[in-house]
Amino acid sequence: MLCFFVSDLSAQDNYEIQVYGSDLVAPKNTMVELHSNFTFDGSKEEVNGVLPTNHVFHETVEITHGFDKWFEVGFYFFNSIGSNGRTSYVGSHIRPRISIPKSYHLPVGLSLSTEFGFQNSKFSEDTWSIEVRPIIDKQWSRLYLSFNPTFDKALRGPGTAEGFGFSPNFKASFAVSKKVIPGFEYYGAVGPLNNIYKWDEQQQQLFLAVDLDVSPKWEFNAGYGFGFTPSTDGNIFKVIVGRRFQ
Repeated sequence: MLCFFVSDLSAQDNYEIQVYGSDLVAPKNTMVELHSNFTFDGSKEEVNGVLPTNHVFHETVEITHGFDKWFEVGFYFFNSIGSNGRTSYVGSHIRPRISIPKSYHLPVGLSLSTEFGFQNSKFSEDTWSIEVRPIIDKQWSRLYLSFNPTFDKALRGPGTAEGFGFSPNFKASFAVSKKVIPGFEYYGAVGPLNNIYKWDEQQQQLFLAVDLDVSPKWEFNAGYGFGFTPSTDGNIFKVIVGRRFQ
């Protein structure tokens, strides 16, 4: 039951496993991404009508359009592929995001994302939710760091009684060449700041990941993640492939 309790409060719910950077899609450009992952070790029983996550593929289509140097909007279409009735369209989110352009020459990149949408009750007890994600990142030569101190809240479902949950995400990578950039990504969900969950009830994941910078038009990220608490899905393989269109 802990697996479902915490995964419902997670900002990403293992559909879009990504630490955001502050850069936006360029004005009048569109980015189409496919987020794919497979859970090798997830929950194995249905709880409160929510289906288990063990041996399930998650396929998320993300379409983001840049409107100007300050603003973009993204749309998500979540899908699940699995046995025993777990193949289904799961839900959709919309994500407006603003960012301070690089022309302002701030010491760090700054961006703010707000994500809102719904999920089918078979995949999340909280069917409507909102997420507020500040983004702070910095590039030092070949070293890149990004921190997403994310806050998420259920708008419909049993989690509505709680305040905003805190889900810190962090990425560190180092370019070993012009095209290959390995690193790690951390994803957490610790509960409301005024009522932090016990360790066993928190979500704690670490991914060993790599980005490939093969072309300005393409994006590629892959990683293998491990869960460190009983409430976290473990052993997840993920791939993100994106293509920019002008």
